[in-house]
Amino acid sequence: MLNLKPRLTPNAQVDDEPGEGAWRLSIPVGPAGRYRLAQLDDYRGLRRGDFPWRAPLRVSLRARVSAPDLPGTWGFGLWNEPFSASLGLGGMGQRLPTLPDAVWFFYASPPNYLSFRDDLPAQGFLAATFRSSGLPGWLLAMGGLAAPLFLLPPGARLLRRVLRRLVQQDTRLVQQSVTDWHTYTLDWEIGRVTLQVDDQAVLETTVAPRGSLALVLWIDNQYAALPPGGRLAFGSLANPQPSWLEISDFSVLRVDSPPAMH
Repeated sequence: MLNLKPRLTPNAQVDDEPGEGAWRLSIPVGPAGRYRLAQLDDYRGLRRGDFPWRAPLRVSLRARVSAPDLPGTWGFGLWNEPFSASLGLGGMGQRLPTLPDAVWFFYASPPNYLSFRDDLPAQGFLAATFRSSGLPGWLLAMGGLAAPLFLLPPGARLLRRVLRRLVQQDTRLVQQSVTDWHTYTLDWEIGRVTLQVDDQAVLETTVAPRGSLALVLWIDNQYAALPPGGRLAFGSLANPQPSWLEISDFSVLRVDSPPAMH
């Protein structure tokens, strides 16, 4: 069985919807500078090595959101929760930082810029994977002491070059209307990932994470940007209207196992 638990900032909600594996995640109206998050995940209190999911695995769900241009980010999939805190805004676990490993559908509004490569999309609704080198967390934490340098353009350009060597990624822009119901499927195999929308492949790649990952479904008002030639920036955006993400028919299927339902 799945063990998804809510992670909420004040006045955010995760509500059960009718049917199996169905929820509505919502965040309220609010100003910039105050982080808002509604999330379901299954990694709270776990070490990364104990995260519950490994390839081969299939995640399937239906989803829609309240507007096509929501401020911040939202999405669903699998990741290794690489940051010890949510870019200083709160909401994540307390672990040593690591480099990202992920298989997911991820929406990023401007001013987000979430690609280390100049030839891949960095905003919009993305099908994406990340596979990273296994650097020890203590080494990355030491590197964090240089973070003030990354706020300057020369430091940010150096950081992008380093991350391109350490992190492989593959990303495609998804064109479907996100306010309509669609079926999303994530097939995470050993050495291969296929992401589908309504049974049509939108990303097929050999950039497949290794090791253990955890499930995450979320909506928030955060942004993070590391653009070419720019500077590292992060923060939280205003929500002029309430924002929500609806999920239904969520299931996880291990090979030779029945689907795990809510």
